[in-house]
Amino acid sequence: MSHLRTWSCLTVAIAALLLPGVTWAQQSQYPPPPPAPSFQPSPGFQQPPAQPTPTEPQQAMPPPADSWTQPQPAPTTTIPASPDSQGTGAVSPAPPSDAPLTPPNPDSLRTRPNPPLTESGLSPQATPTLPPPPAASGVLLDGRPRQGPFLSGPGSLTFVLQHSLLGAMGGFFTQGFAQDFKIDRDSREAMLAGTLIGAGLGFGASAWWQFNHWVDRPLGYFSIANAAVGGMFLGGFMDLFTNDRYALSWSAFAGAELASWLTAVIGGGQLPLNQGLLISSGAAWGLVYSTLLLAIIHFSENQGIRGKTWADTLLIAPGIGAGALAIASTRYNPSSGQILRADIFGAGVGAFVLLVSGVALGGFNQPTPYVLSFLGSAGAIATVSLLWDESVDRTASPPGSGGYKSKRPYKGLW
Repeated sequence: MSHLRTWSCLTVAIAALLLPGVTWAQQSQYPPPPPAPSFQPSPGFQQPPAQPTPTEPQQAMPPPADSWTQPQPAPTTTIPASPDSQGTGAVSPAPPSDAPLTPPNPDSLRTRPNPPLTESGLSPQATPTLPPPPAASGVLLDGRPRQGPFLSGPGSLTFVLQHSLLGAMGGFFTQGFAQDFKIDRDSREAMLAGTLIGAGLGFGASAWWQFNHWVDRPLGYFSIANAAVGGMFLGGFMDLFTNDRYALSWSAFAGAELASWLTAVIGGGQLPLNQGLLISSGAAWGLVYSTLLLAIIHFSENQGIRGKTWADTLLIAPGIGAGALAIASTRYNPSSGQILRADIFGAGVGAFVLLVSGVALGGFNQPTPYVLSFLGSAGAIATVSLLWDESVDRTASPPGSGGYKSKRPYKGLW
């Protein structure tokens, strides 16, 4: 027992010597706390007098009993507050960092203008937008919805009726002149057959055309006028070579059909009103000026002009005038108002000069009234077309002067 007691005491003594060393080794594994940052005031800063601050002794936490099995947490370090932060209650600034700064977003430095305001005072985003119009449910023809009794343009009915009646008249008169308008059965059958066949052919051709091409109202109206001018032109032209009434009837019918279809094909279904009016005005003035010229020549000679010459000239002249202004319409584009104004002034001045000069000179059986009427009418048309007030450029007036500015710029005929 003495030996066992001796070894037990020796073991306890060795353990008592080694236990403080193990505890010190475990505490030395943690790094020391960082030093407290120092506050450096600016050169012009005056430090207020120091105030006594209560200090509390730091109480060391005793290590746990089983510190040899669990790691001991790092001790906390209390940083004393600076005198100025204690007086003002502010927090001391953070120490400068060497980490690179993130560059600012370039989009945040750009100036974005505000959206413009509308007439209602709202922005375009806040302006209520109207719903789009509903799509046309009908079949389109040349980009336009079909309409009218023949499912075409608004002038399709006039176009079809004109060609149907023109074909019927052509068939009736051609067969009538061939039969000398006799009243026997054969002549009546020929004229009836010609009328029905011509009307059927005219209706079929025009109905097919208007079903596949847009036909507006100006085309339907001016097609009738041009058909009359074409029939007069070709009939009068053929009368220069022959006196056969059967040939002349066919020539007039062919000229009318040719002029009507040329209007539809070249002018198009959307024939502008001003161009159709320009061509018709050319035909009318061709007839007027040819009449004045024939009157001048007739009263200048002793024998005068024969009736056949009068008839052929008056039949051919409208076609020449219409053709000339049809060619001019490819280069010039006057408005409908300008054309009507020139026609009214020309007709008024010409008629007034003819009437006054005839009364003043003692009659119309001399060339002077017709010469003066011709010159006065032509001068009025040229003056109104070229020197009208709308031709003045008023857009150059300074702002604030109150000058009139024409909304429709003048388009000279020549």
